[in-house]
Amino acid sequence: MGIEWIFDGGMGTMLPDFEKDESDIRLSCNEYRNLIRPDDVKAVHRAFLSAGSTVIETNTFGANPIVLSEYGLDGLTAEINEAAVRIAKEAAAAFPGARVAASIGPGSKLPSLGGISVDECAAAYRCQLTALFRARPDFLLIETCQDLLQIKTVLSVIREREEEEGFQIPVMVSVTVEENGALLVGSSIEAVIAALEPYPLYSLGLNCATGPDKMESALKTLQRESPFKISCMPNQGLPQIENGKAHYPLTPESFAQQMERLTERYGLSVVGGCCGTRPEHIAALTAILRQRGLLP
Repeated sequence: MGIEWIFDGGMGTMLPDFEKDESDIRLSCNEYRNLIRPDDVKAVHRAFLSAGSTVIETNTFGANPIVLSEYGLDGLTAEINEAAVRIAKEAAAAFPGARVAASIGPGSKLPSLGGISVDECAAAYRCQLTALFRARPDFLLIETCQDLLQIKTVLSVIREREEEEGFQIPVMVSVTVEENGALLVGSSIEAVIAALEPYPLYSLGLNCATGPDKMESALKTLQRESPFKISCMPNQGLPQIENGKAHYPLTPESFAQQMERLTERYGLSVVGGCCGTRPEHIAALTAILRQRGLLP
């Protein structure tokens, strides 16, 4: 079957490399850089594209008003999202065939845990998605999902936007499975598949939480039961705390070898990285997939 798309790695891993004004708390919000430091964001996109990524994710993981309000930036939701897509498209334009996926994160409050009502959740994503539909990325990626109710709320708002705007954008869903094999709120991967099967998704897969080696059981279930293409975007290994900071242990070569094995064994269509993964990890992944004849 082979790989269709190679995604990028950890935007949040790369942005701290750039100068930051410690006096401005808003710069603790990566998404704010879309407005005041767009060249930083574009440089990260270009680094991953140069390494072999064929899809880059917009810097919008936390760009919904619930998260942005924690930095006093909720009034800039539309501007931040539209700027992010524009920056990514400008970077991708120099790489023939490259695509842009709008990243839609889980937010900081989950409805199943009572942190936010379904109506409040829908309103927050409606604000973000209205801006994203205006900007027209190539994909919508609902990622790092830990709550089925949150996923279905976002999908409902996407359907609403599609009807209002008169066009569709392919939707990918990527869930985060803990080491116990379930989502944070307790749902099994089998429950995720069953709940999402009625939706016309481009792909359903995994990202974050662990390294590639810890995703095998969930991938086996996806291969056996899911009607969708499978994506896999792990961390650079299971994070370890060193000197108060997260350290990710996998070398580019180890990451690439583990991902190549999962690709062949479970028929992955979409691969990439999450926390900790840098351009050198994507470069190593691209090289080994090409060597094995798994790239078109």
